[in-house]
Amino acid sequence: MTAKIPSPVTLTGRHVRLEPLDRRHLSDLWATVGPDPEVWRWIPFAAPASEEELGKILDIRIAEVAAGNAVKFAVIDLDSGRAVGITGYYAFGAEDELVEIGGTWYARSVWRTAVNTEAKLLLLGHAFDELGMGRVFWKTDALNDRSRNAILRLGARFEGVHRRDKRRATGVWRDTAYFSMLREEWPDARPRLARRLAAG
Repeated sequence: MTAKIPSPVTLTGRHVRLEPLDRRHLSDLWATVGPDPEVWRWIPFAAPASEEELGKILDIRIAEVAAGNAVKFAVIDLDSGRAVGITGYYAFGAEDELVEIGGTWYARSVWRTAVNTEAKLLLLGHAFDELGMGRVFWKTDALNDRSRNAILRLGARFEGVHRRDKRRATGVWRDTAYFSMLREEWPDARPRLARRLAAG
């Protein structure tokens, strides 16, 4: 199978729906996420002080999609019908069969719930089974233990740390931790994630 680069698509599970991000999600995201400092602590933007400022952040992400550099999703909680976060595909290449899952943030109310597990299950399934990718990878601030642990719970493997890799929103340089999952590892990871999801 020849790998295909991601394009906007809607992916639906039992708990969440991932749909192409656009401005219609702004009011939900402001209501559910807002300026919560814990949500924005590790994101390369300062916490927005208003819905208008959050809209400017969304515009940057939407522009990345228009430029062909990303595919961004609003994460819709099916119980409430509201957008509770965003996630996406980055750094994809069909020839090299790789894609990054990143740019993810959620309202604190859905941390450690089925939302992230199912969102990642949908993204991984689409990347490996539909797009034919051979490697999916994640990267996060090396100091962000919550994110690192969440990635490891997916079944990804830690690859190492790139030192002085990029600037945080504060202007301070960060080290970046890298993780990945390969096509050959997906058949074992998928049922484990499905069992975790079923167990709640």
